[in-house]
Amino acid sequence: MLQLVYISSAVDKPDIAAILAVSRRNNARDGVTGLLYADGVRFLQALEGPADRVEAAFARIGRDPRHRAVVVLSRRTVDEREFGPWQMAHRAPGADGAMVMGQVAPLLSRTHANVRATFDGFMRINRAA
Repeated sequence: MLQLVYISSAVDKPDIAAILAVSRRNNARDGVTGLLYADGVRFLQALEGPADRVEAAFARIGRDPRHRAVVVLSRRTVDEREFGPWQMAHRAPGADGAMVMGQVAPLLSRTHANVRATFDGFMRINRAA
């Protein structure tokens, strides 16, 4: 099973609800899970699942004109899904960042230390925004 973590910048102000709806449908179809943290400016996402499906999802993301500066932060093989069946988290601009961190923290507790640090750092930086 492949776990891929990337970060990208949003172009303009994307319709996050539309992105979430399509992504959830595609991921359910393809057996891809993980965690998406979107703050309206950037996306930080971990994708987990069969390697070919994760790579296909990431290729779609790379072609999506709503993303720019897509950077892979890690790509590694995992024995089992570290994020379990979780699919997406979204923090709307102005929402309580501490509350979102509290909801995501249990998911991160099972992840590799580097993945956990990436999400923790990103969410802490954006908590007050």
